[in-house]
Amino acid sequence: MTAAQLDRAHGALLGLAIGDALGMPTQSMRREAVRERYGRVTGLLAGAPDQPIAPGMAAGSVTDDTEQAVLVAELLLAGDGHIDPGAFADALLAWERSMVERGSRDLLGPSTKAALTALQAGASAADAGRTGTTNGAAMRVGPVGIAFAHGERLMAGVVEASSVTHNTGLGISAAAAVAFGVSAGVDGAGVPEALDAAVDAARAGERLGHWVAGASIPQRFTELRPRARVLPAAGFEDLLYEVVGTSVQSQESVVSALLLVDRYRDEPFEALCVAASLGGDTDTVAAIAGVLLGACTGTAAFPADVHEQVVARNGLDLAGLAGRLTALRR
Repeated sequence: MTAAQLDRAHGALLGLAIGDALGMPTQSMRREAVRERYGRVTGLLAGAPDQPIAPGMAAGSVTDDTEQAVLVAELLLAGDGHIDPGAFADALLAWERSMVERGSRDLLGPSTKAALTALQAGASAADAGRTGTTNGAAMRVGPVGIAFAHGERLMAGVVEASSVTHNTGLGISAAAAVAFGVSAGVDGAGVPEALDAAVDAARAGERLGHWVAGASIPQRFTELRPRARVLPAAGFEDLLYEVVGTSVQSQESVVSALLLVDRYRDEPFEALCVAASLGGDTDTVAAIAGVLLGACTGTAAFPADVHEQVVARNGLDLAGLAGRLTALRR
């Protein structure tokens, strides 16, 4: 494992956490409300007292995106590259209990909650996630992309990390796009090549899991990409918010994140600030864009002071975690 690969693995986790923290104060808000309260997000902000999900959270705090990605990483490490579905379900339930104890409103997403409820009622692991189409699997799958190089084992890892809660073509397609893009970046790909890998994997992922009706994630990205590239900045943001969408649905938030990565490939931190300013599921859109851009550019993509604040605020050892995950990759 080269120093460049280690830095890109670290950059992926760092980009995820920074995007998450930037989007924390604006998540689940209308774009107009974001603009009235904050104007344009250009750095780390505290959650306002009336923030619907993260009231009063300190600037630089991360949310479920980072915490659940770390949970996936630790399960991968404990399982020597495999995630046991029962252990995963137990860990997610324990995570939610800890959030309740902390007084947080940032709990399990709708697909994950429904799947775990089904498991507790006696459903099999294969059936519990048969309706999961939201972005929960995609937001936490980054560590799988760090742990495995491109290939069948990587797709198997995506399925293991997704199927308990998002065992649908849409859920797996979204997670595959993120994991394969991250894996390509860690191995030295630039943004164009990583996005190509993401699109190909998303197409393969559509054929896995249970079928559900819904627009194709890779097709939406491919169709919208030329238009998104030529729009002025304001028009691009309008496209994401009004046409693509920034909700928890994978066809919206994951596609928006991929378009942000494509447009701001040379301005990673700006991409995350734009994502945080959009409204909607801002922390997840920014986290997914961040994990991909960090994997393609490394830790230098993000301002040192922001890096230090996010790590210190949340007690994260992202460099150490990246090193342990890349040991699996070897």
